[in-house]
Amino acid sequence: MSAFRATIFGCKGLTLSDNERAFYREARPFGFILFGRNIESAPQVRALCDALRGCVAHEAPILIDQEGGRVQRFRPPLATEWVPPLEQVRAAGVHAERVMYLRSLIMAHELRALGVDANCAPLVDVARDETHPFLKNRCYGDNPDLVTRVGRSVANGLRDGGVLPVIKHIPGHGRAVADSHLDLPRVAASVEALENDFAPFTALNDIPMGMTAHLVYEALDTEPATHSARVMGLIRNQIGFDGLIMTDDISMQALSGPVSERASKSIAAGCDVVLHCNGEFDEMQDVATASGVLSGLGLIRAHAALAARQPPETVDIQALTAEFKAF
Repeated sequence: MSAFRATIFGCKGLTLSDNERAFYREARPFGFILFGRNIESAPQVRALCDALRGCVAHEAPILIDQEGGRVQRFRPPLATEWVPPLEQVRAAGVHAERVMYLRSLIMAHELRALGVDANCAPLVDVARDETHPFLKNRCYGDNPDLVTRVGRSVANGLRDGGVLPVIKHIPGHGRAVADSHLDLPRVAASVEALENDFAPFTALNDIPMGMTAHLVYEALDTEPATHSARVMGLIRNQIGFDGLIMTDDISMQALSGPVSERASKSIAAGCDVVLHCNGEFDEMQDVATASGVLSGLGLIRAHAALAARQPPETVDIQALTAEFKAF
């Protein structure tokens, strides 16, 4: 069984530098992730995806955050402009599951056409009145059952379109009142109250990949979830998630210390793969060393995630779009 470095890396620009090519060939990360800085045109994006995969000896997944609304890396003319998920779900009402399935299926076909085959969605954090604006309209609702049903529809739409879904932010980010890109959110709710947040992740624990939440659950640990062995144990044992767990971006300011320490603490806590997004070359070298190579159950989960990818179903995009617009 082939091994990979326990990392997913970003890259700096529209094309790979010689240094990046050499580094990726040697480090052999599990996958890659794209951002706006990597996107100019459809041919350029496809060429970049080909170059990234050409650096490693496996069909590396290439991820993106394509939720719709504020968090959407591909925009017209490369892809459809989508309204924020919460706005879409509320407008669709009783048709929300079908609308979000169609939206995700169309989105998946657009991603695959550009060379991307994994999307960091569904986001099944349960919204609350106090949820920070950085997250609020990215959610599907404030009812765990609705969030679960829409989350399943999003995951199914992506998979039917040939794109691997990544559930986030496990085990739940909805109670955060701070932006984890800038600060470390702290949640004081009891374990019993947190069951509400955990419920969608439990119901969707068969999704092959999940992304952690950078926040402290004070009832469980003093460390952020990404660095907490206790929270990782809860994810595995109580929530029952046995897919590949990747961190949220470890360069976010919710975490502290050098990136090498952030990476090693993530792996020690029980994360399988470290996500490092900013493409800073020196940081990537440090993260690669600190993260190590996937082995044991982590390697098994990595191969299971890769095996979960499937060719896109043949569909009539015009008909899907017409049905979507009819709601």
